[in-house]
Amino acid sequence: MTADQARLRASAALALAALVLLALFTLAAGALLWAALAPDAQATLAAALAPQRAVVVVIALAVALLAAALAQPLLQRWLLAPAQLQDDAALLLHGPLQRPLAGAGGSAALQGLAQSITALARQRDQLQTDIDAAVARASHGVAQERNRLAALMSELRQSVVVCNLDGRVLLYNQRARQQLQSLSDAPQPAAGTDLIGLGRSIHSLLDRALVAHALAAVQQRLQRGEAQPSAQFVTATRGGQLLRVQLAPVRAAADAAGADAGAQALTGYVLVLDNITSSHAQEAALDRQLQGLTEGSRGSLANLQAAVEMLDDAGLPAPLRTQFIGVIRDEAQAMGRRLNALAVQPASRWPLDDMLGADFVQAAGPAMERAVGPPGALHVGTQELDTTLWLKLDSFALLQALCGLARRLHDERDISTLHLRLQPTAGGAGGRAHLDLVWTGQAMSTETVMGWELDALPAADGSAGPPLSVRDVVQRHGGEFWFERDRVRHQAFFRFLLPQAVPAAPLSPSDSRPELVDFDLFAQFDSGHVLDERPLTGLAFTVFDTETTGLQPLAGDEILQIGALRIVNGRLLQGERFNQLVDPRRDIPAAGIPIHGITPAMVAGQPHILQVLPAFHAFAADSVLVAHNAAFDMRFLQLKEKASGLRFDQPVLDTLLLSALVHPAQASHALDAVAQRLGVAVVGRHTALGDAQVTAEVFLKLLPLLAGMGLTTLGQVRAASQQTQLARHQG
Repeated sequence: MTADQARLRASAALALAALVLLALFTLAAGALLWAALAPDAQATLAAALAPQRAVVVVIALAVALLAAALAQPLLQRWLLAPAQLQDDAALLLHGPLQRPLAGAGGSAALQGLAQSITALARQRDQLQTDIDAAVARASHGVAQERNRLAALMSELRQSVVVCNLDGRVLLYNQRARQQLQSLSDAPQPAAGTDLIGLGRSIHSLLDRALVAHALAAVQQRLQRGEAQPSAQFVTATRGGQLLRVQLAPVRAAADAAGADAGAQALTGYVLVLDNITSSHAQEAALDRQLQGLTEGSRGSLANLQAAVEMLDDAGLPAPLRTQFIGVIRDEAQAMGRRLNALAVQPASRWPLDDMLGADFVQAAGPAMERAVGPPGALHVGTQELDTTLWLKLDSFALLQALCGLARRLHDERDISTLHLRLQPTAGGAGGRAHLDLVWTGQAMSTETVMGWELDALPAADGSAGPPLSVRDVVQRHGGEFWFERDRVRHQAFFRFLLPQAVPAAPLSPSDSRPELVDFDLFAQFDSGHVLDERPLTGLAFTVFDTETTGLQPLAGDEILQIGALRIVNGRLLQGERFNQLVDPRRDIPAAGIPIHGITPAMVAGQPHILQVLPAFHAFAADSVLVAHNAAFDMRFLQLKEKASGLRFDQPVLDTLLLSALVHPAQASHALDAVAQRLGVAVVGRHTALGDAQVTAEVFLKLLPLLAGMGLTTLGQVRAASQQTQLARHQG
């Protein structure tokens, strides 16, 4: 039992005792009056009152009610009002003043005390504001360095993840987030079901033993005195994709004694990740073709050699000579086919970047106009531009090719207007798109087109590499190039056939800049710690809420929506969220739609709960679950454990019980009331993600209040919350 609970119970007991004493005093006074009468008077009074027993009972009840009415203001004045003031004052220990303390219903002295506490709190808040401003000025440089680091990390083309020695992620960039999201072998129907996040374990993606082996190799190299040791390995994910990983150590700064950077100084590691599934498949296919060419050519050469030797025989009969000549012809054609099949592969594995095609076209037009000559000499517009196409491009080389062709069309064909057209190939065959350079005017011969294709392009300013031709550029892209004439439109055009790229998954505005860095996690390790013994500030929390078709899970009500956010190291990570509508596969009662706002049309086509639960289970892994009135939400999840094969067996905290724990004198512990009491703005109420957001902010406000009560570990808070009156009522 907490001190506040004991105080409240003592107050209630004192009030009850006062009423009992008042009743006993009344009875004692009546008894003394009766005893003071003579026996004859007692008999006379008893006889007189006998017919009026009902009146006597009514008078007694009236006296009792009067006593209770007289006691109520006293109870409010001397017990309840001080208890309310104490609860309100307790909030000021760990947060700013939300509203003046009133001491309503208390004595004048109590109200004066409330005013004095309010004034002191305002002075404290002003001092805290001044201190915060001084700290902000002092830490401005550190914040700038952190922002620069975040900006640098977000722009890197490589996927970078930094972990502590326990494998907990403490830094990652957007490239890693997108790449690792694509590695999951499980369906991810929900936005925000990323496999990476602050405080998450990298071992959910990479085998723990494999990482440990790489770390051991790095430590050995550190002990040998290598300045920049690293280890590299290739691993297959559960989804069958290949990942190349380079691991480098993060070492603590050397101490004043100049300690060497040995294994003991290792604090974490950096992972540079590269998904090589596609390139490996291309290389394997090319290797198979080369092997087929080698094996096939060996047999063809043997047959050719045998046929040639036979043809050297002057006495060979004519039918056999014709037969051997046919063998030579067939084997030569077979070798030609094998060589042609290999020739369609790109001449080199030139690195290409993913780029939105419309962005390239918009940049290419002005560049082509500048390449031709003075302003106005050439105008480049666009036609039929598909703004959704992503391409794999060497944009600089392709721009050189377009500028070279534009210059020759202007100088040799007197063309002053060109258009760029970008469309996918018919039916999207082969994942290709065509980029056309279009003009109105005369056609040209095949010999001229071939000459322009093979001629070296003018070198770009500052270019130190060998000159390229249009064909070189096309081969870099593994594409094709040709000339066509559109007689209907009286147009001619050069066509580049280019590879399409898979567009990157769009991020919502709230996800565009997630919390990428938390170096405080360097010092946190899970090994050997029991969760109940760990401080709340060192745990990761998944705060969630559900919207359902009704309030009776055992009667067939189903989940309509799950929303969740993560809290790591005391910070609410707005960029790591889970928000998914669910098809309940039953009707949605009309009475509930105005409350949660979810209509049958909104859930039509959404995944079923058995598809959503694995994603939510992965999102909440290695964390403590938090919800308001958690018993309700957990019941819906637990009823699906058997069908889904999943268990939500992690610890659970209920902000409803935590509110009752820190504020036992409050009349209401509903989410709206608790939020108002703690100064949390309520936005998006009765949506799963909106309620999860409010619950998360309430939970963060409750943590310092719990610490002020001496409840700092998970086990202490769980045990204390189960002793509240609300918990016993739920049980």
